[in-house]
This record gives sequence, structure tokens and C-alpha cells, in this order.
Amino acid sequence: MTDKVFDNNQVSIAGEVVGDFVFSHDVFGEGFYILDVSVSRLSNSYDIIPIMVSERLTDVKTDLKGKFIEVMGQFRSYNRHEDNKNRLVLSVFAREIKVFEEDDDIEEVKPNHIFLDGFVCKQPIYRKTPLGREIADILLAVNRPYGKSDYIPCICWGRNARFAENFAVGGHIQVWGRIQSREYQKKVGENDYEKRVAFEVSVSKLEYLEEI
Repeated sequence: MTDKVFDNNQVSIAGEVVGDFVFSHDVFGEGFYILDVSVSRLSNSYDIIPIMVSERLTDVKTDLKGKFIEVMGQFRSYNRHEDNKNRLVLSVFAREIKVFEEDDDIEEVKPNHIFLDGFVCKQPIYRKTPLGREIADILLAVNRPYGKSDYIPCICWGRNARFAENFAVGGHIQVWGRIQSREYQKKVGENDYEKRVAFEVSVSKLEYLEEI
């Protein structure tokens, strides 16, 4: 049963570690740490993606900066309470980590791939950019064991955006794509803004399976 549940949320990313293990929280005495990984895009830019790692999975005292790693896991969300509001925080929850040595062949490694099977939990928002590019935003609820869910923002383009515009709340969909980061300005005062980073799934393929 456990394996079946995990099939609905599969991530593999590969890239260069660009920071140290930073303590996040602990659950029943098990420590969890965040590790930032720089993942290349086809456009020669890159995304810095946070990896949530249990101290039971790897030695969190090891310095991996500059190492190329591959991570298999799930894209997870949790609500962090700050400024009297809940903020959705996303990271890749690591189930396996492979550290490559300099002479290992990394050409065959997929740098950024995600598959999600979940349910539309609010009406998709369709819009056009000033240059006429079509975009649709979907918030996808992906079930976890024990009655929990992860809430994953997904962004569709072009033909996929037109398709997603008409999805019903509660609709069952599957998406394939990659995780991307996006900087934005958050207003924190009358005239003050703070630079923040949002994470979302850039959708390359999606299927609508059924309505509840």
C-alpha cells in the first residue's frame, strides 16, 4: 500500500550542491535539514531547489558543496506561520541521494523531472501576458498517507493553459514537468518590499482523468 501511495508524487532532480545542510525541524527526535541544489535549465539559466533531508538518510555533517548529486523523492508542502499568516513552503523530500564522483558519467542523468497525480483544489486561473503568451495556474492537492495532502502550484502554457482553464474543482489530473523557482516582490510595509522565491511545477504534459 505504501508504495502505491508514493506513486502519485515522483521527483528526480540532479545538480550541484550550493550550500551546507541547514537545520529545519525535527519530528519525534529525527532531524530534518535543508540542502540547496542548483539545477540547470535548457536555457542556460538554473533553479536553486531546496531538498529536505533526514539525518537518517545521509550524514548531514558532510560538506557536499560543489558536489553533483541526484535526488529521488517527492515534492512536499507545509504551511509555515509567519506575520499572522500561513505561507506555503515547498521542498523536495529526499528518499534517495546519490553523490557523484568526478569521473562518473552524468550525461544520462535527467536533471529535473516530476510526475504528480492529484486533484484540482481551486478554480484554475487563465490569463495572457502582455506579449500574448497564454498561462494557466493550477493548485493541485496530492494525497499522502494518513489523510495528509501536499498542495502544489502548477503553471501551464499555451495549449495546455487553454485545456486547463476549464478544469473543475475536484477534477482528477496527472501532470508531468519540472520544478522551477521564480523570484517575486512581497509587500511587507507601506513602501517596503521583500524579495522572495516561489516554487512551482512548470507543466509539459497533463491529462484530465475524471471528475469526483
